[in-house]
Amino acid sequence: MRIRRLRSRAVLAVVVASVLGAAGCDSGGGTSSGAHSKSGTAAKAKPSPTPLWDRSPSSVAAVGDSITRGFDACTVLSDCPEVSWATGSEASVDSLAVRLLGKTGAATRSWNYAETGARMADLPAQIGQAVARKPQLVTVMVGANDACRASTSAMTSVADFRAEFEESLKSLRRALPKTQVYVASVPNLKRLWAQGRTNPMGKAVWKLGICPSMLADADALDSAATERRDTVLDRVEAYNKVLEQVCATDKRCRFDGGAVYDYRFGTDQLSHWDWFHPSTDGQARLAEIAYRHVTAREPVT
Repeated sequence: MRIRRLRSRAVLAVVVASVLGAAGCDSGGGTSSGAHSKSGTAAKAKPSPTPLWDRSPSSVAAVGDSITRGFDACTVLSDCPEVSWATGSEASVDSLAVRLLGKTGAATRSWNYAETGARMADLPAQIGQAVARKPQLVTVMVGANDACRASTSAMTSVADFRAEFEESLKSLRRALPKTQVYVASVPNLKRLWAQGRTNPMGKAVWKLGICPSMLADADALDSAATERRDTVLDRVEAYNKVLEQVCATDKRCRFDGGAVYDYRFGTDQLSHWDWFHPSTDGQARLAEIAYRHVTAREPVT
């Protein structure tokens, strides 16, 4: 019996020593299994998620109206896409595409599908042209011509404006799920009237049919004329609210927060042909606004 007890104590001592030895290794940290994966290699930290918004897209397609075509910036009643804020090559403008891609890159990886006179109803067709290029960024500036009609009653309704913009974004998203969209606000047309109405040449060009709902009878200040212009302004503000709201439903869409609407175009920033469309300098200011929003870490409000 004594021999058995001695043997039992010896076995117990061996077991206790083994347990204490294992605990000693863990507490020392040299061979702790907690710092290793099952395969014996160190556990790796999970990579940070890729941001949804790419601040340096590698290609740009522009859609919209006469502003994006550089209308009246170089010569009267003519497009001048080389000074376009979005895709132009003119050095003094330093367009969004040039700022993002460099001069050489902009020449081969940016495309301008905007059309003078275009309204929101024309945007789906322009988007269709743009998606064929598979751009990483699409710029949108449209809405002025929806308000610039022969009369206030002919302006595009807010409901139609919304439906057409929603369809445009949906068609883009179906074709290009990861393409980003920068949406510029509609300019303050009443402020443009106030800036240009003192220039005789500008008013003469306005009579050729430029934005009659706002610019007709440019010198009239009676209640009817004031009400007409305020009606146009109200519609522009409603369009901008639509652009903001619809863009907010798309995680890869950025609205400019009303930056273009708020920008105070002076005489240097307006065409010296019609005193309504942006001049080359005005196009450069639009490029600055767009670049600031596209390259911001978070949406600029």
